[in-house]
Amino acid sequence: MRARTNVARTLRTVLLLTCGLLWLVPLYLLLVNAMIPAESYPGEPSWVPSDLALWDNMAIAWRDAAIGDSFLNSLFYAVVCGAAGVVVAAMAAFAVVVLPVPRPALWFWVIYSGTVFPLQMFLAPLFGLYADANLYDTRLGLMLIYAAWAVPFAFFLIRNQMATLPAEVTEAAMLDGASFRRLFWQIHVPLLLPGLGAAFIFQFTSVWNDLLFGITLSRSPEVQPVMAALTSLNSAYASSGPPVILAGALIVSVPTLLVFLIFRGLFLRGITASAR
Repeated sequence: MRARTNVARTLRTVLLLTCGLLWLVPLYLLLVNAMIPAESYPGEPSWVPSDLALWDNMAIAWRDAAIGDSFLNSLFYAVVCGAAGVVVAAMAAFAVVVLPVPRPALWFWVIYSGTVFPLQMFLAPLFGLYADANLYDTRLGLMLIYAAWAVPFAFFLIRNQMATLPAEVTEAAMLDGASFRRLFWQIHVPLLLPGLGAAFIFQFTSVWNDLLFGITLSRSPEVQPVMAALTSLNSAYASSGPPVILAGALIVSVPTLLVFLIFRGLFLRGITASAR
């Protein structure tokens, strides 16, 4: 029995190490090739850095390729639209779980169905609607779609956690004369902070990594999110080789990594609470 346990543990360790190496190899290649000067790039991926030009390539990607403006755009979209989507989702979850609305299960599926259909289905009608409403290539247009996109999955996470709260808490507050507004903001929101934080991290990452809406609903550098700008960087600096493009990709990957590392405890607590 002990031998079988040791074999299973060894196989699990080998599997985890293999998965870790498979994940680290592309990251290693990205770092090594981002360090190579653009003018001396050999034309194929290098496994050994020949020079340390990482900061120069980052400066070209940030300043000369104007990825910095799009970086700030995406940071604004991810924070504001992610937070707005989470607040709306929390209100919808409160209505479905706490308020005496008719057919709460139906409303749950109506809201959650926003995650079922592929986004490509909405592009053609959305593009026509944005063109008619003068929302194409505007910050407001992207903010509206990002906030609406954030609601369904955040609603799913928050609703699951809200359903685990004891009903006695709500009943006691209502007996004390608390209104539904006070019940939501002063009782449920503080109790749901881990779930709200996890939902915000999910939506921040989703908005930050968006490319589809960014290249479809915007074209000017003052409005475009950073992933759309990264594709433009790929076209503009294709002749100089991948180092500048890889340096730009490295810059783009930093915010989501920092958000997860800083708030990983809150994220894990929120996921655990929602899974219950």
